[in-house]
Amino acid sequence: MSTSEKATDVGEWRRQRAWELHQAGWWQKDIAAALGVSRAAVCQWIKCAREGGGVQALRNRPHLGGPSKLTAQQRGQIPELLARGAPAYGFRGDVWTAKRIAEVIWRTFGVRYHPDHVSRLLRQTGWSVQRPIQRATQRDEDAVPRWYEQRWPAIKKKQPTKDTTSSG
Repeated sequence: MSTSEKATDVGEWRRQRAWELHQAGWWQKDIAAALGVSRAAVCQWIKCAREGGGVQALRNRPHLGGPSKLTAQQRGQIPELLARGAPAYGFRGDVWTAKRIAEVIWRTFGVRYHPDHVSRLLRQTGWSVQRPIQRATQRDEDAVPRWYEQRWPAIKKKQPTKDTTSSG
């Protein structure tokens, strides 16, 4: 059982337990305290159970949405496509944006996605947002430590001594 399934089972158990305690004559504030939830949540659950036919109304229901435009196999191919790099698809610079990825999905699979949804798809496949480190292309890595040792002390602002005061 996955963590999300356990969490929904706990949520369903709480809702049903709240209804049982209400049926036993408990006050809503006492139910909320006993279950570690807000009074408003208990009030909503009881109302739902009253209007929906009891415990059945408090059961978990699947969240419905439209069918996925991409098959599981196609979604699995996305990391491979992105590993080729953005220039392989005619983009300047090797940076992936949601808009670029949406374009690659359209070209490859003929399926259009909004860039916001592309971000969700990437999180589902295990990809995360990466911020490129911007450095000058002509940077000399060997010269950086020498610069810090030799030039930086002369440029660095002198620290005030303890004898001087900043108020005048």
